[in-house]
Amino acid sequence: MAAAAEVSTKSVERWLAGGTPYPRTRFKVAALLHESESYLWPDAVDGSSLAGAELVAIYPRRSDVPRHLWTDLLRGSERDVGLLAFAGLFLTEEHSEWLPTMAAKAQEGVRVRLLLGDPAGAQLASRDTEYQIGGGVAGRVSAVLAYYKEHMPDAVQIRLHDTPLYNSIYRFDDEMLVNGHVYGLLAAHTPTMHIRRIDGAFFNTYVESFERVWGSARPFDVETESP
Repeated sequence: MAAAAEVSTKSVERWLAGGTPYPRTRFKVAALLHESESYLWPDAVDGSSLAGAELVAIYPRRSDVPRHLWTDLLRGSERDVGLLAFAGLFLTEEHSEWLPTMAAKAQEGVRVRLLLGDPAGAQLASRDTEYQIGGGVAGRVSAVLAYYKEHMPDAVQIRLHDTPLYNSIYRFDDEMLVNGHVYGLLAAHTPTMHIRRIDGAFFNTYVESFERVWGSARPFDVETESP
């Protein structure tokens, strides 16, 4: 730890005995341990000073997110990739590196979980009625399932959900892109937040939402189900 944090071993010994690192070092140690500063040193971190710190950027529309950011975040993931959307078809059709990069990450041992809308579910039909596009939402889901079915290794876990979707969530380790949904507007035209986990105030809210949907969704059987 001393070598990684670029401090003396005596400093680390003081931390283990109950001491607290300087703020700059706290951030580095928390990143090394994949924990938040507020968890490791609850008495030292001023919660008010961290308010909003996790919000890296916000874009008026999803289409305003820098094009390279989606694959850059995926390429940098080492532990956990999660996608919660109805379809997210733009990633497979507009980003040529998305599918091969995701497949490579899964083969390297990164946990990859995809949550897509159930074409037979009530929520997908409701969203289609809202958009007034005559079955187009289900068609997008079928198309994206076909892409993932063809290109993803068995290690990639795919489930289908039938839940009201207030946000689409794209997780890459300790970073997220969260695309808010607005009634009557396609997701490409609604605000998107880039969040980076620091104390978890923003980040953990969306992790909990993802896990709740994951727990209620059904597995997609790539052998028997036709997209």
